[in-house]
Amino acid sequence: METSAPSGARRVALVIGSGSVKCAAALGAYRVLQRAGIEVSLLVGCSAGSLFASVIALGYDSETCAAMASRLWTREVTERADRLALLRAAFPRLFGFDANWGLRDDTRVMRRIREAYGDRTFADARVPLFITATDFETGDQVVLARGRLADAIRASVAIPFAFRPHRVDGRLLIDGFMSDPLPVGVAIKEGADVIVAVGFESPYQTRVTSAGRFAFQLSSIMTNNLLKASFAFHGLAHHSEVIPVIPQFEQRIRLFDTEKMPYIIEAGERAMAEQMPYLRRLLAPAPAS
Repeated sequence: METSAPSGARRVALVIGSGSVKCAAALGAYRVLQRAGIEVSLLVGCSAGSLFASVIALGYDSETCAAMASRLWTREVTERADRLALLRAAFPRLFGFDANWGLRDDTRVMRRIREAYGDRTFADARVPLFITATDFETGDQVVLARGRLADAIRASVAIPFAFRPHRVDGRLLIDGFMSDPLPVGVAIKEGADVIVAVGFESPYQTRVTSAGRFAFQLSSIMTNNLLKASFAFHGLAHHSEVIPVIPQFEQRIRLFDTEKMPYIIEAGERAMAEQMPYLRRLLAPAPAS
């Protein structure tokens, strides 16, 4: 694993927050950075962002990354209910309810993650890679940087209620967005000087007509407020420069709209391009004294 930027260069990190299929916008942002000759020194991924951070870190081009994500992330991964989980929720004493619970059978999503990433580990990454999850028992953010990528990604995408938590190194882990939907702090801790933070605002429901929409509304409120707080805190409290890249989507993007990935990637390119003048100024060599 390469761990250092050229001598004297400012270390640039790419942080990809949670956002389901919208995280593909990070491929567009990365494409813009590549065209500009800007080296990414480390990658951080959260939730679905971990899927894209991993494939970038492994050295795949954006087209291959998009194709892998399209095969992995489809509606089929959540279509099969876990009937025993339903019984445990309805009759907890009779069927034995515990923390290792989710409404959907997660066999298919784990199989697809393993098919995509095989036995690759963090050591196979060409760029230092960090994936975040959340400790279910303590609520603490957990930063994963060793072991199998498949296990780290499965933990990071363990959507509450949908998928069961995933155990890594003895800790029961759930979706990274529960502790921080845009883990800029990880890049700061790892010594990044400039952080390109690709985050996603969650749309609010126009009408709350079901329990599902009610849950989505609560999730949007939490995610958007955490996102605002993260930018405000890190912008004031640390020496690192944080560049927010927030793609805007005129089309509605739903959880499994992988067919819209070309549009999503283009939105990421546009959002990154808007920030390039500022990024170039930050990376320009200091004038000789």
